[in-house]
Amino acid sequence: MASFRFRSNSWQARVRRKGHPDEVRSFITRQDAESWARSVETEMDRGAFTSTAEAEKHTFADLAVRYSAEVLRGTKHEKLHAYRLNALARGPVGRLNLLALTPAALAKHRDDRIKRVSAATVIRELAFISSIINHARKEWGINIANPVALVRKPVVPKGRDRLLSNEELKAVLDQLEPVRNRSIWIKPLVLLALETAMRRGELLALNWKDVHLEQRYVTLWETKNGDKRTVPLSTAAVTILEALPESIDGRVFPINYSAVAKAWRIAVKRAGLVDIHFHDLRHMAVTRMASKLPNLIELAAVSGHRSLSMLKRYYHPSVMELAQKLG
Repeated sequence: MASFRFRSNSWQARVRRKGHPDEVRSFITRQDAESWARSVETEMDRGAFTSTAEAEKHTFADLAVRYSAEVLRGTKHEKLHAYRLNALARGPVGRLNLLALTPAALAKHRDDRIKRVSAATVIRELAFISSIINHARKEWGINIANPVALVRKPVVPKGRDRLLSNEELKAVLDQLEPVRNRSIWIKPLVLLALETAMRRGELLALNWKDVHLEQRYVTLWETKNGDKRTVPLSTAAVTILEALPESIDGRVFPINYSAVAKAWRIAVKRAGLVDIHFHDLRHMAVTRMASKLPNLIELAAVSGHRSLSMLKRYYHPSVMELAQKLG
């Protein structure tokens, strides 16, 4: 049975049904209140009613704050995810009531963001929003349809296939020679990246206690995909590591991400080159390794790729070399 009362310049409708908590909502007119009450009673009688009372009380920013405090806290990438989440919460999406968080609203967010960031970043943001909503539905009893499923994802551009020529690589390495005020760490970092196909973050997180020169391998405890990985060392890689001084803090390369990015950018510019990223070294390394490790399982074990499709993005064989193999 529904009841109605006029208070604070609006009509309040209350629906009571056995087995359901009371549903209450306010409307400007009694007609709207009665119409809503009838629809709720009909859905309750059919067993198809889903309460949106909790969803009405919260904005997406409310969910973001709770998700950050309860789910992200103590996780490996807490700071990174919290930073992204706070940015979403402060934006237009964060101010929306959960019932207003529709596919159309998210499509507008997508279109606005794609003007300022890459398609991959937009896709990650949408995935983040989807994860938060799904968690709220499963764990917090907030009934809201996940609108992300109905939003078209932007097209991700084709992956890079830029490989440095021997001349380009030499030009960059010449600009990384530790002369004047240049860091002594950058050139060996680059050379080790080429020998091992390790990612920049993996190299910077490497500690001497995890380097085993006699057995010729290093242990990576934290990788991009979250798995521990053991990377074999070539003779050249061992030579590079043996020539390095040991730092006080135990890291193989006692420098930070920003310092590496700045040094690389300056070296590329001084070498007179364009469109060269540090991550291109990983493409070069995997391509070089492929000639020594034709077994794809072995190659993936070294590079840390979980799937063949991802490995193919980093392997760029020379057409002329393939022709020679064909005979």
